[in-house]
Amino acid sequence: MNDSILTSTKKMVGIEADYTAFDLDIINHINTVFTVLTQLGVGPSLGFMIEDDTSTWSEFIGTDPRLNSVKTYVYLRVRLLFDPPTTSYLINAMQEQINMLEWRLNVTVDSGSTTSTQDDVLVWEIDDHEPFPEDAVIGDVGFDPVTGDVWRNT
Repeated sequence: MNDSILTSTKKMVGIEADYTAFDLDIINHINTVFTVLTQLGVGPSLGFMIEDDTSTWSEFIGTDPRLNSVKTYVYLRVRLLFDPPTTSYLINAMQEQINMLEWRLNVTVDSGSTTSTQDDVLVWEIDDHEPFPEDAVIGDVGFDPVTGDVWRNT
């Protein structure tokens, strides 16, 4: 399987790798989706963008197999932006898939057991009224599952 973000997304959308007429459009849509994923806590905490077909999935999500659904999520969002289905039934079905994947990705990164392979940051599940544990380092993230609050250790 091709690890190139652009090439694999083009393939899923139905565009051959060597056909470059829509590359700018696809790249812009992919980068828009990466912004959403960054807000969900997926990928590097400072964001991620691609400019061509050299950026890879492993650069974005590392090697954590629990984040493999990111590829499907990116495809679905790009497809809705680039070439939406003509029926509302298909659009609604795709949106339901997107919502489910967002929820599952959010649960995965907020579980307190994932680390960012890009930034080496831990996510700690702690009450927002408690301090970070002694072994937490500056930049680690705290998450309160009751309130949903998220903050960085400074």
